[in-house]
Amino acid sequence: MTFKVPSKLRSWLFFGIAAASIYFLNVEVQSYLGRRAIENTGLKSVAFDEATVRSANEGKLILAEVSAVWCSSCRRLDNEVFADPEVKRAIDKRFIFSRIEYESEEGERFIEKYHVTGFPTLFLIRPDGTIAKRLQVTFSPKEFLAQLDR
Repeated sequence: MTFKVPSKLRSWLFFGIAAASIYFLNVEVQSYLGRRAIENTGLKSVAFDEATVRSANEGKLILAEVSAVWCSSCRRLDNEVFADPEVKRAIDKRFIFSRIEYESEEGERFIEKYHVTGFPTLFLIRPDGTIAKRLQVTFSPKEFLAQLDR
């Protein structure tokens, strides 16, 4: 006995599989581009728990960025702001940098604790974990540096 799949169902299955394939391919491409943008910044990121210890020891605030590797706005921030040599120097000199990936256990805890609702989100955080300042997302290196100085 042969089972025949109705042509209408075959069409729906084909389009469903094609749509799912396109979606997952897009996620992979966006994630790849995000990883490349992160690497190109040259910034050394440490886990948030380590950042709090280093912050206390070094007397620096933590610059915490909550992002998602597939996020196009996060990638733009990396490419246009964090890759800027002047911004990188300021961060390396004055802050402990911690990039918190949204899709991680650390990210889940951080998002819940600090009520993060979107990406990218930027904070200056004291060694005791309290927020010193929430930074506005800007794609201008000069505007970003001005926020760090205020």
